[in-house]
Amino acid sequence: MTGASFTVVADLDLCQGHQMCQGEAPDVFGFDEDADLVTVLEEHPDESLRPDVVSAVKYCPAMALSITEED
Repeated sequence: MTGASFTVVADLDLCQGHQMCQGEAPDVFGFDEDADLVTVLEEHPDESLRPDVVSAVKYCPAMALSITEED
């Protein structure tokens, strides 16, 4: 385990392919050109990436991203 205490969730039904998340957290989010949708590269990223993921969630125009806290 990498010390992760959160999970990244992408709602592909809401995703509109803006790719803002990829700009904010490129180690966590990718992009499927064919489907025009986000891909989650790292579902349980290291805690050190949390600020980038929080920014990606905050700035997603479609509000398609969320963070689930682990117990």
